[in-house]
Amino acid sequence: MTKGRQSDNKGKPAEAAAPARMIALGSAALMEGFALIGFETHIDPAPEDIEKLMQDLLRARQSALVVIEQGLANNPGRHLARAQNEGGRIIITEIPEILLPENYHSRVETLMQDVLGANALEVKE
Repeated sequence: MTKGRQSDNKGKPAEAAAPARMIALGSAALMEGFALIGFETHIDPAPEDIEKLMQDLLRARQSALVVIEQGLANNPGRHLARAQNEGGRIIITEIPEILLPENYHSRVETLMQDVLGANALEVKE
């Protein structure tokens, strides 16, 4: 038995998996840059549009890298929350709003502070 792609009964190799989608969700100014580097962009999507996109990705078991502006991920719907918690095929990364990067706090940062204490991420001299 060989490792790698499986074959059907006729000895033909199984089809390769579809390439991962690169998706960016956020404000027009931020999406312009992502469009230039080849991302599928969704400008100022409504919460129901984000949910439909996530539901479609989950249902199709499709791989994707999803970059989402922080404000859009603050109150995730059921499908976005599921994709964030599952890991694996759908990688979701939050980015700061283009005009407010100093106010950005990632979910990982918040989790580390909850576990290690409020001063855990401060730079010590």
